[in-house]
Amino acid sequence: MTTPTVSRGREGHETFDSVVARLRQCRLCRDNPRKGSQPLPHEPRPIIHASPTARICIVGQAPGIRAHDTQRSFNDPSGVRLRSWLGMDDATFYNRRKVALIPMGFCFPGYDVNKSDLPPRRECAEAWRAQLFAQMPDIRLMVILGTYAQRWHLGPKVAREGVNNVVSRWHDFYEAEGGLKRFVLPHPSWRNNAWLKRNPWFEADVLPVLKRDVRETLAGFPQD
Repeated sequence: MTTPTVSRGREGHETFDSVVARLRQCRLCRDNPRKGSQPLPHEPRPIIHASPTARICIVGQAPGIRAHDTQRSFNDPSGVRLRSWLGMDDATFYNRRKVALIPMGFCFPGYDVNKSDLPPRRECAEAWRAQLFAQMPDIRLMVILGTYAQRWHLGPKVAREGVNNVVSRWHDFYEAEGGLKRFVLPHPSWRNNAWLKRNPWFEADVLPVLKRDVRETLAGFPQD
């Protein structure tokens, strides 16, 4: 793997653009997978939408095949539902100055034998997440989608409770250190349609607070 020259900002720290440039050239999962893991069977195409000024961070799982092909995260019906939950239009959602899209894995992981998406590659999170979050000091609201993101941000014990229990306890995780607000949500995939029907409290109780906090977090953000 060819590594681009590291750019340094003030006081010798690596710049955000340099971290992102290196991430986009990352081939760890194909060329140097974790012990016991198979190499990624296709060419990696890391996807990241983020900037140092972002105030909202969406933590997802990994890009699906449509995102892989178009190089646009949440470019599918799940993304339409997620933007509805957030009360966001496409222009705001994809404005990386305002919103960071940081999945647990930055590349499409491929399919299992049942043609379902495989879990996010663990190499991604271990190699890149700490570097990226260190460069985004203005995050005020975090949306945590799915089990893998819950495990990373809330701990494995919480993730083992299952989506129903964790999301029903969303208030327990709402206020984090430094004034950060966190929302633990089910993944907006169609696979969770039955869960949403069984749990009408989610749309009635959680989404109004989420939409309010999204509006307040972006209020006063400098216009483009």
